[in-house]
Amino acid sequence: MALTQPQSPVILALNASGEPLAHRLAEALGLPVHGRQGRVAKADAFFANALDHARDLFAAGVPVIGVCASGILIRAVAPLLHDKRVEPPVLSVSDDGAAVIPLLGGHRGANRLARQVSEAIGALAAVTTAGDLAIGAALDVPPAGYRLANPEDAKGAMARMLSGAPVVPVGSDIFGLGAVDETDGAVCLHVTDAPMQGSETALVYHPQKYVLGVGCARGAEAGELWDLVQTTLAEAGVAAGAVAAVATLDLKADEPAMNMLARRLGVPLRVFTAAELEAEAPRLANPSEVVFAEVGCHGVSEGAALAAAGAQASLRAPKVKTANTTCALAEAPAPITEMRGRARGHLSIVGIGPGQAAWRTPEVSQLVAQAEELVGYGLYIDLLGPLAAGKLRSDFPLGGEEDRCRYALEQAGKGHNVALVCSGDAGIYAMGALVFELLDRGPDQMGVSDAARRVEVQCSPGVSALQGAAARAGAPLGHDFCAISLSDLLTPRDDIIRRLKAAAEGDFVIAFYNPVSKTRRTLLAEARDILLEHRPADTPVMLASSLGRPEEHVRYRKLSELQVDEVDMLTVVLIGSSNSRLAQLGEGPRMFTPRGYARKIDGDLAQR
Repeated sequence: MALTQPQSPVILALNASGEPLAHRLAEALGLPVHGRQGRVAKADAFFANALDHARDLFAAGVPVIGVCASGILIRAVAPLLHDKRVEPPVLSVSDDGAAVIPLLGGHRGANRLARQVSEAIGALAAVTTAGDLAIGAALDVPPAGYRLANPEDAKGAMARMLSGAPVVPVGSDIFGLGAVDETDGAVCLHVTDAPMQGSETALVYHPQKYVLGVGCARGAEAGELWDLVQTTLAEAGVAAGAVAAVATLDLKADEPAMNMLARRLGVPLRVFTAAELEAEAPRLANPSEVVFAEVGCHGVSEGAALAAAGAQASLRAPKVKTANTTCALAEAPAPITEMRGRARGHLSIVGIGPGQAAWRTPEVSQLVAQAEELVGYGLYIDLLGPLAAGKLRSDFPLGGEEDRCRYALEQAGKGHNVALVCSGDAGIYAMGALVFELLDRGPDQMGVSDAARRVEVQCSPGVSALQGAAARAGAPLGHDFCAISLSDLLTPRDDIIRRLKAAAEGDFVIAFYNPVSKTRRTLLAEARDILLEHRPADTPVMLASSLGRPEEHVRYRKLSELQVDEVDMLTVVLIGSSNSRLAQLGEGPRMFTPRGYARKIDGDLAQR
């Protein structure tokens, strides 16, 4: 899996006493301030609940610097803790600016961030990570541009170090430890671009100063390219961990073989136009007129490797090829920390649920936080609250569904990371299907551009209105169910009636989406009458409006008493089957549909 770039930190100001310090930090570090609504006068974004907002940022992978008590942040993120290797930094700063405490993420840059904060305000950085205290660095967090080849040995190596073993740099002193003589039992930190077996006494760090340039025929097998790359690296004497990126022509951005190669190496895929690669023609070892005639540049693999590695780079391994793939290796004079070229475009189709942060999945929050641009109906983007602060956003009105999907795809086609924001689940009566329909159409069928067709599309699930309503009801979907949209804007009315009759005859629990609109008021009444032909008049019906929002309103009706006038477009209508019923509990009725366990229970009773 390709490594993602770290998120920019956010400073949280929870009250007036800490607000001046928050803004002082923001100015010094160039970071945004998120402030507690009603308690902070000025902020880049405001939030209503500190625990919910800190938890939401943490789930999204955003580093948090809270000007507040440590306990607030601890309580906020505690339910989400699971793996220190991926959790973002969390720091607390006292209101008076006397202390900075890195609470989490010491292995993801929290200690470095704490020192930056302390230098900005003259505070004490209370770093407690063992490696930082012993040598001023965490051995499993090398400087930018270096990769630890054997991270599984880092814990044992640090344990030896804390037990008194000397730490000896071998090669470059990337941690700034100074010269130390190697002795028996020492922990050696080897910096090399060659393959090397590590251990608890030998941590191996590879400088990432190489770029693999690759090319392939359309649909080439991933295994063929992988084998060629492995042979190329072995013959060049270069470790896979010393590779900083995989580079190619932009027309090849969607080739599975290349994307799988980048994922297996854990590096980004960078792409270049034919004109950008042709600019490298004077440096090519194997220019090809055949390639030029086909794609507009004299070399893909060599040109891409050199373009990505920079003007001072040279070819470590000229182009080699198999039947369907080519590969070249370029070497930069120093580790590569800034990527040239552009990324393959990425479109995230995200469902944010009903709108409240507690019902939004951590994956969706993370994809939104990583996106450069948010696209969607303005209200849905607004529901993201502070998570959308500072991001480019493109709002589209209701009825602009095709326009927003086209726009999102074309923006991603330019190499951007775009999130298409939908309510509920993006794949249920939302934009997911329209995106793929546009991608499935050719240029002559009013599809999207070739560049847009090459983007990576990721769908992330959300809590649908159906699920939200069912949870509020109890367990109405405990047996077979279906969902039917009563909107005839895109579906012929006759098809809707046919599906209603089939669902009624099949005795499904039914969730009605888009039950009414200002101009469409009759289909819900027709649906009620069709259902009454197949199930009892007292069949329970749940009406759930504005789910997950402060104005949420849930009520129950009998099927025969369902009135169109108390339903609007923000209402989900759940119609029970002939077996659904209401359980009367202390907090009110709860709707459920038995699955058949009653027969087993009744059988057990009969045997007593």
